[in-house]
Amino acid sequence: MTDSSVASLTAAASDSPVRARIWDLPTRVFHWALSAAVIGLIATGLGGVMEWHFRLGYSVLALLLFRLLWGFVGGRWSRFASFFYGPGSILAYLRGRAHPDHVIGHTPLGGLSVFALLAVLAVQVGTGLVADDEVSAAGPLTRFVSSQVVSLATGWHASQGKTLVIALVSLHVLAVLFYVLVKRHRLVRPMVSGDKLITPAGASSRVVAPSRDDAASRGLALVLFAVCAGVAYWIASLRV
Repeated sequence: MTDSSVASLTAAASDSPVRARIWDLPTRVFHWALSAAVIGLIATGLGGVMEWHFRLGYSVLALLLFRLLWGFVGGRWSRFASFFYGPGSILAYLRGRAHPDHVIGHTPLGGLSVFALLAVLAVQVGTGLVADDEVSAAGPLTRFVSSQVVSLATGWHASQGKTLVIALVSLHVLAVLFYVLVKRHRLVRPMVSGDKLITPAGASSRVVAPSRDDAASRGLALVLFAVCAGVAYWIASLRV
C-alpha cells in the first residue's frame, strides 16, 4: 500500500462520525417532564382548572430546583458552564465563526434561550406562589408577604408572565423546527437517546468529552430530585 493510500484511509477515518453521550438521562427526563408540565400549566391556566394548575406548578418548581443543582453537578454538557457564552462567542456564532464545541451541546443562541426560559419559568412559579385571584386560588405563600406584593405578583402572573411564557415556549418550538427542517440538525433524537453523532470536520479535532451518565450519577440525580420534590411538597403544604 502506498503512502498516499494510507493517508487517504487515515483522512477518511478521521472524518467518520463518532457517537458520544451528550445528554445524560437525568437531563433528558427533566427536559421532557418540564415540557409536559409547562404545556399542562398553560392549558389549565387558560382553562381555569386551578387545582391541577397548582399541582403542575409545584411539579415545575421541583424540576427547576433540580435543574439548578444539576447545572453544577450534572453531565459535562448539562452544566451551565458548558453553555454560558460571552458576547464575543455569541457574535462569532452569529457571524458563522462558531467554536467547534458550540455545535456539540447547546449553541450560544440555544444557551441563551435555555437561560431565558428557566428564568421566566422561575419568576412565573415564584409569583404564582404569592398570587391571589381573590376568588378561589391563592398561593401558599401569600400570607407571608404584604398585600402590595400579592397584588403585583398576581398582576404579573396572570398577564405579562403568562404571555411571556407562551411566547418563549412558542419561540423555542419554532427554533427547534427551524434547525430540524431547514438546517437539518438532529436535535430531537439526541434528547431522546442521549447520543449524538459528532463529525470531526464539524467539531474539534480532539476527542469530544462525553457527559457522565452512569449508575452513580443517575443515583445522585434521583436523590437531588427527591430533595427538590420534598421542598416543593413542603411549600405546597403551607397553602390554607
